[in-house]
Amino acid sequence: MTTAAAAAAARRCRRMLAGAAAAVALLALPSFAVPAIMPATAAAQPSPGEVDQVAQQFGGIYRDPELTRYVASVGQLLVSTTEMANRPFRFTVLDSPIINAFSLPDGSVYVTRGLVALANSEAELAGVLGHEIGHVTAGHASARQTRGTIAEIGAGLLGALLGAAGVGDIAGAGAQLYLQKFSRDQEYQADQLGVRYMSRVGYDPRAMGWFLRSLDDQSALEAQIAGRPAGSEGFSFMSDHPRTPDRVQRAIAEAAENPARQPMIERDIYLRKIDGLAYGSDPNQGVVRGLTFIHPGLGFRFDVPQGFQVSNGERQVLAQGPNGAVIVFDRSPRPFRGSAVEYLANGWEPNLQLADVERIDVNGMDAATGRTTAQLQQGGTMDARLVAVRFGPDTFYRFIFLAPPQTAGQFRQAFQRTTYSFRRLSPQEAAQIRPLRIRIVTVRTGDTIANLAARMQVPDLPRERFMVLNGLHQGEEPRPGDKVKLVVQQ
Repeated sequence: MTTAAAAAAARRCRRMLAGAAAAVALLALPSFAVPAIMPATAAAQPSPGEVDQVAQQFGGIYRDPELTRYVASVGQLLVSTTEMANRPFRFTVLDSPIINAFSLPDGSVYVTRGLVALANSEAELAGVLGHEIGHVTAGHASARQTRGTIAEIGAGLLGALLGAAGVGDIAGAGAQLYLQKFSRDQEYQADQLGVRYMSRVGYDPRAMGWFLRSLDDQSALEAQIAGRPAGSEGFSFMSDHPRTPDRVQRAIAEAAENPARQPMIERDIYLRKIDGLAYGSDPNQGVVRGLTFIHPGLGFRFDVPQGFQVSNGERQVLAQGPNGAVIVFDRSPRPFRGSAVEYLANGWEPNLQLADVERIDVNGMDAATGRTTAQLQQGGTMDARLVAVRFGPDTFYRFIFLAPPQTAGQFRQAFQRTTYSFRRLSPQEAAQIRPLRIRIVTVRTGDTIANLAARMQVPDLPRERFMVLNGLHQGEEPRPGDKVKLVVQQ
């Protein structure tokens, strides 16, 4: 987030508050953005403003008109075969590296550029879009909205820690997780409908299974990057859905029952369309590099503990850890010229009752910390440690470290290390953070996974990232003439 964007985000946050009580939340952990605000009743249809707000909470719309038209053309082709062929649908690519797709009752279907990057063919994209269209045509998206309110995300906790203006921010951090809470039967039905629509168009419906397998591989890779145990499900956006391998087998079985006569895959066309696609975080909004969050524009960085997944949102950064632990990082929405201790007492939230307040030094910056116990609105408590760090004459950055009382002790030292990892970036360090993009190359004779992966300009695990990104598995090698995806610096 740029300095101007930080101020704008604070203004948006205050505007969003008016609708926060009626909002349901969406946890893709927050570009210094994540919350999606949606109506809480099944009968209500999202207004254009609400639909636009959903996009804004996922980094906004990805500004590539040609790619948008392409994705929409695939979606509309599928819609033309459905029971709602005469109903308007809208397809939007979101400027988020998170791999996700979701739909609203009015026929708005969203896919993130992170998902577009992971797919390897037009047929795989059609599988995702068909699945989301299936949720709409089956009425799942409307039914889902009756099951959640902001209270389920813990508005009492958020109001206590952040004050009223912060409730919408963090409540929204639960929104992606909320959007995923379809029942097992609903997910299977959406798969079944998606396969049906794919087959009617002529796409190879097995591609739905191929993409789900890539999604499972990506989840395992993310767990590895974050230091989670092998086989961990903690970071899969499918973790609240039926297990991905089960869905792969079910999708393949459905495909066998609905074969296309001359099934289309359209891999090369798809790869040409996504050549140049932004990959990963936008440096203008801050980037995630494994366990590190870096903001070259604002000039700081910090690390989260092993086992946490850090992700960047419009107004805050969140990191989700094991055993219910969460880290929230943001910038104070209001200027404050007192000391860090005074900021904790009067600047953050005047009615906040903190114990053990003390001044600390964080890499030469005035800082202060205190603790409290927060009551969750739906019951229970969380131990909370607050840290405020002065970064400029009237600018503070803030951490909230949250853990259930029964697990808080195991995170004490890890949270402390995160606090003291916060530091300024040098101009040289900031200059090294450059955008990453997908580039499509043709495999030549003699090329192997090893030498192709060596061309990947990623911060870690280039071989593993190359294989997952290209849907390759152990023992497979790309063939001469194949098109493959590389990640390179712009």
